[in-house]
Amino acid sequence: MRLGLAALLCFFSSVLLSDCAPPTCYSRALGLSQEIMVLLDKIHTYHLTKSCAEILPPIFLNVHNSCVTAKLRDFLYVVLNHPSQQCRERPRMVILKRKIQNLYRIITRICYRDLVFLTDDCDAIDTGHHRPYYGEDRLQLLQEDR
Repeated sequence: MRLGLAALLCFFSSVLLSDCAPPTCYSRALGLSQEIMVLLDKIHTYHLTKSCAEILPPIFLNVHNSCVTAKLRDFLYVVLNHPSQQCRERPRMVILKRKIQNLYRIITRICYRDLVFLTDDCDAIDTGHHRPYYGEDRLQLLQEDR
């Protein structure tokens, strides 16, 4: 009876320890970008911050896009230099500023060269619509059809 209980206890402790792995650069950048998108949605819909969000440019974060660092830098500049002092001091805007700074720092310094950029579609970050990527052989097929 004690042997079965000890085996069961060891099994559950190993399951708990396996969930305690630290996040990787990729998982942290991906999670933080999702947190920023949720926070931006709240800022755009909450009645106290809706007027503050009017000046913010649209952004759809994708850590696989090579343009994300430039767009994050520009977005951070707008948040830091918001014309209204009252908006700069709102708690959600302060949290947004900190999260964007953290994501920018993670992408440019901590995870430098660890992230793989699969696209360079800068318009997708502004609009949220991704262009289909045609490889070289697909492009050749499209040119031959004409």
